[in-house]
Amino acid sequence: MNIAMVLVMGVMFYLLLIRPQQKRYKEHALMLGMLDKGSKVITQGGLVGVIEKNISDSEVLVDFGNGVKMSVMRSYILGRYEDSLPKSVANDASKKKDKNSK
Repeated sequence: MNIAMVLVMGVMFYLLLIRPQQKRYKEHALMLGMLDKGSKVITQGGLVGVIEKNISDSEVLVDFGNGVKMSVMRSYILGRYEDSLPKSVANDASKKKDKNSK
C-alpha cells in the first residue's frame, strides 16, 4: 500500500511539475532560435531593444536606442516584445483606440 502511494505521488509530481516545465523550456529554446536581425525583444531585466546582429549561437548584439548597444546572451532574452503583453491588456488597448476614434 505504501509503495503504491509513493509511486502515485511520483507520477503526479512528474505530470504536474516536470513535464510542463520541459515543454516551456522547449518552446523558449525554439523561440530563441527563430530570433534574427531586426527582431524587437525584451530581456529578463525588462530592457527592450532590437537585435542588430548575431554574434554567436548563444550571443546577440542588441541596440537599446540612443547609441546604446550591448552584447546579450540569448538565454537572457524573454521573448519578442510584441508577444510579451498579456492578451487581455492588448485587447483593452485596442478597445480604447476604437472608442477614442469615434
